[in-house]
Amino acid sequence: MYQMIELFERFDLPELFTESNLDGVRFFKSNNHTPRTPLIYDPGIFIVAQGSKKGYLADMVFQYDANNYLVTSVPIPFECETFATPEAPFLGLYIDIDMSVLHELIGQLEESNGIQNTKLSQRPKGVGPAQMDENMFDAVCRLLKCLQSRTETKILGPGLIKEILFRVLCGTQASSLFALATHTGNFASVSRALKTIHSDYGSKLDVEQLASMAGMSVSTFHRAFKSVTSDSPGQYLKKIRLSKARDFIRNDQMKAYIAADKVGYESVSQFSREFKRYFGQTPADLIKELRNT
Repeated sequence: MYQMIELFERFDLPELFTESNLDGVRFFKSNNHTPRTPLIYDPGIFIVAQGSKKGYLADMVFQYDANNYLVTSVPIPFECETFATPEAPFLGLYIDIDMSVLHELIGQLEESNGIQNTKLSQRPKGVGPAQMDENMFDAVCRLLKCLQSRTETKILGPGLIKEILFRVLCGTQASSLFALATHTGNFASVSRALKTIHSDYGSKLDVEQLASMAGMSVSTFHRAFKSVTSDSPGQYLKKIRLSKARDFIRNDQMKAYIAADKVGYESVSQFSREFKRYFGQTPADLIKELRNT
């Protein structure tokens, strides 16, 4: 793993996220331990060179580190803890899942009967780790070398991203990507419902509406939704609304009652209670913290 760490260190990265020369690829770095805190991960591949992260989702606990990359096939809110020190900072890479490339790869696998070599036996989940094998490690190292040059990034980058996505399709998280790309089964139906939640979280959504959009009964939709996200539809919607509200307060200096209304809360007091329960501080505490930084 030292080779990958050395390649990361050549970029002289600041803390937090940094855009690379290639669209859809970002670096992330943290010098200190970050306690367990709620986050939302967009669909993507998260590769770690140094340090580790531990994810908490319902009763599931998973770790991703230099030996295990993380795949999220749908937007997933979960709690995350980062392990890092100034001497050994957390270093990682995020790669967006390009649906056009994913469709192309699956089509090629089907044409060549290579689909039988992929790991599709597991039930599709929205998030999960996969082992960093030698082929994936080699592809990531070549991508990191490529990203040091704008010319190489432009010429070689897209092909390397395609190779990395192919390696994911050969790993233990393949079933989720296949289900997402082929638009079949409960996973794809839940994915469509998630898109509605993320675009219309401020409106009066309810489980009946979402189940109808997914073409399922309420009970079937509830089971399918929880199997993918590990949350009930109501819990998931609440987490998205609270996270969006926190972003409005943090990034737009929005007043708490305006943020509450914007994400669909009719009661400011209920919003404040649920905000504190989820984030461990009230909106007023967050605003005060931001003013003092």
